[in-house]
Amino acid sequence: MSIFKARVKEFDDALAQDVVDLKELRRLTFNGVPDVQSFRALSWKLLLGYLGPRRSSWTTTLAQKRALYKQFIEELVLPPGHSCNGAGEGDGDGDVAVDSRGVGLQDHPLSEGPESAWNTFFNDNEFLLQIDKDVRRLCPDISFFQQPTEYPCDIVVHSKGEHGRRLHERVVPTVLSSANVERKGLGMTKINLITKRSVETYAAMEDGQEAHWEVVQRILFIYAKLNPGQGYVQGMNEIVGPIYYVMASDPDLSYRAHAEADCFFCFTALMSEIRDFFIKTLDDAEGGIKFMMGLLSNMLKTKDIDIYEHLKSQELHPQYYSFRWLTLLLSQEFPLPDVLRIWDSVFSDEQRFNFLIKICCSMILIQREAILENDFASNVKLLQNYPPIDINVVITHAVSLT
Repeated sequence: MSIFKARVKEFDDALAQDVVDLKELRRLTFNGVPDVQSFRALSWKLLLGYLGPRRSSWTTTLAQKRALYKQFIEELVLPPGHSCNGAGEGDGDGDVAVDSRGVGLQDHPLSEGPESAWNTFFNDNEFLLQIDKDVRRLCPDISFFQQPTEYPCDIVVHSKGEHGRRLHERVVPTVLSSANVERKGLGMTKINLITKRSVETYAAMEDGQEAHWEVVQRILFIYAKLNPGQGYVQGMNEIVGPIYYVMASDPDLSYRAHAEADCFFCFTALMSEIRDFFIKTLDDAEGGIKFMMGLLSNMLKTKDIDIYEHLKSQELHPQYYSFRWLTLLLSQEFPLPDVLRIWDSVFSDEQRFNFLIKICCSMILIQREAILENDFASNVKLLQNYPPIDINVVITHAVSLT
């Protein structure tokens, strides 16, 4: 039996148990998930806590979560006064019709009252514009996000000419100025957080269809609406992208049909662990981004004092490179297939981000010779635009760091 077939059988056996042994699943996933069957999508759902280890609970959990997500779409995405079942039209008896949220139609679109659903609707468009810009250029190294999904959201795409159900229709860049949603802080020179971005923006689909980027847009919009204290911050699109790609590429069509809802809950679970990275006031907190960069800097100092001192003498501070590495879980540094491989190991880490720091440290150590020879400008370029490399070399090196 080949090594690949042996690994496939190991995953098959592990995921077929009545109660999945999460310790064993972490061990297997840490070494990379075979790109067959539903192994990666299912493993990530388990490791991120979306599904529990008991198989008998999966059907109920998935049904409940997917129904809840549909409710989110109806209540947060559809324009006020409208719903998927036609509510929002008067009954002819002079009564005031209401939508699924109980919004009366006397709530006029021009109302500026604080309780006005329409006022909220138009205010949402400010951060929605930034989401729209970001998702239209997601993962340019593949064409996937420009392609139509096989499972468009019916209550959104079949709008029968009704404006506003599709989120991209609500934002007109020439009219709206996007909200300030860039992650700032650390008192440093502003560094471009997003480097992998398509030159051309992705086009929307015709009525009745929607592209994958439109689905991701809806996921991020709903997340921002449900988390008003945090909202949408630029870079979240790079976190949700790989998760959605995995769910929407699931060979099992019964799972793929629900990629949007499943992705939303996996993304929400992951964001609950890394949300501090996106909140400036928590930079210094344990789990905040400055704390994480400090751990990386200390590890580098321990593993190779020469590189540490060289970068320090050049005043090439960790925030110039590792801020993006850590905040976006390396999603900007490598091609998508490599990112998926990295995340297999990161999600398998019970301490979650200890291994991420080791990968980042290995990325620096592997470039030791070049870094020690380079001047400041060359090292900034090297670390902000990491050279192509076999990702297994980096991961193997990271495993060796004890």
